[in-house]
Amino acid sequence: MNYHSHTNSNLTARFGDALLASLAPDGGLWMPDKIPHFTEEQTAEMGAMSFADCAAILARHFVDDRFSDEDLLELCREAYDFPVPMVALNGIVLDVATPEIADEYMLELFHGPTLAFKDFAARFMGRAASHLMSAENDKRTILVATSGDTGGAIGDAFLDQDGIQVFILFPKGGVSKVQEQQLCTMGTEHSNVKAISVDGTFDDCQRLVKEGFGNERLTKKYSLMSANSINVGRVIPQSFYYFWTSLQIKAAHPGKPIVYSIPSGNLGNLTGGLIAKQMGAPIMRFVVGNNTNDPFVDYLKSGEYRPRPSVPTLSNAMDIGRPNNFPRILDLYDNNYDAVGDVCWGASFSDEETERHLRSIHREHKYVMCPHTAVGHLAMEAFSSDIEDEFIKVTVATAHPAKFINSVERIIREDVPMPAPLQKIMNKTKRFHVMEPSLEALENYLELNTA
Repeated sequence: MNYHSHTNSNLTARFGDALLASLAPDGGLWMPDKIPHFTEEQTAEMGAMSFADCAAILARHFVDDRFSDEDLLELCREAYDFPVPMVALNGIVLDVATPEIADEYMLELFHGPTLAFKDFAARFMGRAASHLMSAENDKRTILVATSGDTGGAIGDAFLDQDGIQVFILFPKGGVSKVQEQQLCTMGTEHSNVKAISVDGTFDDCQRLVKEGFGNERLTKKYSLMSANSINVGRVIPQSFYYFWTSLQIKAAHPGKPIVYSIPSGNLGNLTGGLIAKQMGAPIMRFVVGNNTNDPFVDYLKSGEYRPRPSVPTLSNAMDIGRPNNFPRILDLYDNNYDAVGDVCWGASFSDEETERHLRSIHREHKYVMCPHTAVGHLAMEAFSSDIEDEFIKVTVATAHPAKFINSVERIIREDVPMPAPLQKIMNKTKRFHVMEPSLEALENYLELNTA
């Protein structure tokens, strides 16, 4: 597969080069030249596979010849060694052997090592980058901005890997206490992963990463690589779980339309879903849930895209006023507003609405959601209220509620069990650097902390 810049189709690269370069030379986002499309017979075969094996088949169509089929199978089986359950609100897990158990599911994408959906993309990306770098004896410095979960997933995926240094930029006071503990306790004092608390918003963190890549001298000096969703190596793997899970639902509910609801910030997760649909995944439509940072929902309603400064909310990982992947979505649909609107519907919700919904779902079903998942589920309910025809509803559950334990326990007025991976880090001493949101400050820190 070859890739091109979304702003200049004459700028091209192979997958591996696009992955390691992060952005095209003109600052554009890398886009696949062609989205593969699979027939019903082919999708039926892939739906009968395990998730990891299906992911390896899909990956074959997006990578280049530096990855053999055996490489991809090993990579995906190692990356995806955790379950991908779809759970009804009554707690029953979807199984094609026991179909028709419900018409609504939570796609729980938080069973990986850092308990967030970002593990799917980060673990594929980390292993793919290491495969390429080991073959070429390469070295890279990763800059990643995080609004909560990306940094933890990337840090875990690249921890202690030779030839790679990782700098995680997060907004001071802008992530949950558990997320901050996760970001700031990786490895040892001398590990290759370092956390930077930026005295600003996530948009400031994201801007610094983009400015770093826009500076040719810095990019060359430090061999910079981004692990944010500006990197196509983050977006492509997110299509895999939409493709495979929609096939599981189709097998259990033949003939019924399928709609996914996605709590959205930077729109990488939605972009992955749209790519899966173009590949032939049996998905009718996507519902997009925003908090009050809602430039994409605003675009769906008005046709005008108005990025804006982000504001802090309960669902902090979605506090993004200038979503990175908006240009990719336009590119997928040839900048056609009507075409985007045909596949996407959106709604935004306040913190008060999110709290009420999280509490209500727990009271009625004993199911505990994180605040982001609650926004996605609210959007699905709003969409469903205007639809009379039957369809299967799937809300993407993006993070374990314990990652937001203080907020969730306050809202539901009950204790939330802390999973073992989080329990292990809570008493560790945090290590992080506090920095003003300037490129000069970032460069000074890189100078002192890169080998």
